[in-house]
Amino acid sequence: MRTHVGIAGMGMYIPDNFWSAEEMAKESGMPVEVFIEKVGVKRKPMPGPDDTTSYMGIIAAKRAIEDAGIDPKEIDVVIWDGAQHKDYPCWLAFTKVCHEIGAVNAWGFDMESMCGSRIVGLELGKAIMLSRDDVNTVLLVSGYRNCDLINLKYKEGAFLYDIGAGGSAVVLKKNYGYNEVLTTAHVVDGSFSEDFVVPVGGSKKWPMKPEDINEMWFHITCDPKDFKQRLDKITLKNWYHVIDYALEKSGYTRADIGYLAMVKIKRSAHNAILKELNLREDQSLFLEDYGHLGQNDVTISMIEGLKHGRIKDGDVIVMVSAGGGWTWNAGVVKWGKVTE
Repeated sequence: MRTHVGIAGMGMYIPDNFWSAEEMAKESGMPVEVFIEKVGVKRKPMPGPDDTTSYMGIIAAKRAIEDAGIDPKEIDVVIWDGAQHKDYPCWLAFTKVCHEIGAVNAWGFDMESMCGSRIVGLELGKAIMLSRDDVNTVLLVSGYRNCDLINLKYKEGAFLYDIGAGGSAVVLKKNYGYNEVLTTAHVVDGSFSEDFVVPVGGSKKWPMKPEDINEMWFHITCDPKDFKQRLDKITLKNWYHVIDYALEKSGYTRADIGYLAMVKIKRSAHNAILKELNLREDQSLFLEDYGHLGQNDVTISMIEGLKHGRIKDGDVIVMVSAGGGWTWNAGVVKWGKVTE
């Protein structure tokens, strides 16, 4: 069998605490219909007192390891592809993960591509395994609670209102024989790099002042209307480009897509993408009961897709995400047994 990398296990963690659409509407002062119909969220998970960013990733990692049926000592590399908003600033989450799960033989690193991080993590994990004889098992781990950095009274940031908290993890194995990770594709537009930021707490505005704590949430730093128009003009084009390119490099076309693991976006955009790709609703999952959990969305969609029978052996799965700053990402997985 040719050398390949396959997904051996997946896991996720969702906090017990949820905010309903009604609660979000009350907090924001916007009609509940805006959340349910336009934003497309019925509820979103919010962190409890113990749900640090690393903790949520660690629990998801333990579940992925159990799903894969491996001993943590088998793990050669741990990649934290979760959020930058971690337990502490300037801190490595992957070392905490290694310690808590018992991956005593692993090395690793933290990486970040905002909500595209899981797809980039898949590419990095695969590349490391294919380039090194001594790496056969890689764990991707993500925790996410950027909900801490969202201001529900900031109307210009309404597209962020569905952001919640959670974690996910993926075990990759070399020559696993199933669920092959094929090709990923990425597009970046750095003209947005400083248009959407948390304006305090970084080196550009240091030292912090006491009043800065009131501004520690995501702001649109340019004209919000212009920001939206510029982003809307290129987002779908860039998504279709990375989807088509990843499919082409994997030897497939849009007609071969069996399931779309899509980042949580507004309902109308999700439906527009399904229509463009000629996919049925049951060939994807709209995450209205989860909200937007960043890079975790694509993995949660796959776990739920398998649970509900929407993903079957032989399916070509396309993962699609995007990260603020701005990046657009796609990846292809062929589910089921690897064939020559």
